[in-house]
Amino acid sequence: MPELPEVETVRKTLKKLVVNKTIENITVFWPKIIKYPLEVEQFIDALKGETIVDVGRRGKFLIIYTNQFALVSHLRMEGKYGLYPKEDPFDKHTHVIFHFTDGTELRYRDVRKFGTMHLYNKGEEFEKLPLADLGPEPFSEAFSPAYLQANLTKTNRKVKPALLDQKLLVGLGNIYVDEALFRAGIHPERLASSLKKKEIALLHQEIVATLSEAVAKGGSTIRSYVNSQGEIGMFQLELFVYGRKGEECKKCGGPLVKTTVGGRGTHYCPKCQKLKK
Repeated sequence: MPELPEVETVRKTLKKLVVNKTIENITVFWPKIIKYPLEVEQFIDALKGETIVDVGRRGKFLIIYTNQFALVSHLRMEGKYGLYPKEDPFDKHTHVIFHFTDGTELRYRDVRKFGTMHLYNKGEEFEKLPLADLGPEPFSEAFSPAYLQANLTKTNRKVKPALLDQKLLVGLGNIYVDEALFRAGIHPERLASSLKKKEIALLHQEIVATLSEAVAKGGSTIRSYVNSQGEIGMFQLELFVYGRKGEECKKCGGPLVKTTVGGRGTHYCPKCQKLKK
């Protein structure tokens, strides 16, 4: 699933591609992607004649803004947007097409059909699900070491599942939690409540640094992720642990291992991330 760096990269490229384009019509081949309004025709009728004015992001969600509306889009596992001339053929995995008045089309393609779209009046998007109950952005002032400490010390969960909770902090997924924990020297199965103040301060620092570096590199190309222009991210070349089971640790040279924590595949170094109680 694309995480914050990948979604931020999609946001930047989409903004370059679609801002100031006017929607002439919309074709929806897979209605279940449209979660709100419940009637697909309402979704289509609302957006006809609207001009895209901006593309935003909240956590792992894209927000496509028109004159009156906010389209909240979650890519889930394999959702992708692409801009094409209307003459270009599309395949069976293309489920929503936004037809623009200039003869181009923004196409949403999703092999697994897990993506979602919610359409709200502009200004309401943060008051309703799925955005209403999200935690702070990792680059915001609200996400401080004190905030992280207050939330980790009061939970009985292991630190990795706690960091994956989007109500605690948005944007982090499997890749970047593993990376940040490695960089902070914290075992993913450590109880969050057992972390000391200095450890949490370092973890906060490494979360922000890891995500910042990943955004600068365009995200990580894991499995099928590409951005809206078909370009791959390059941060996967910088990964310390994720996807490197059995390879040498870049810090100590020991073998990296993979286990399951909270139902998620988890990569770490047993030497650099010793399990403390």
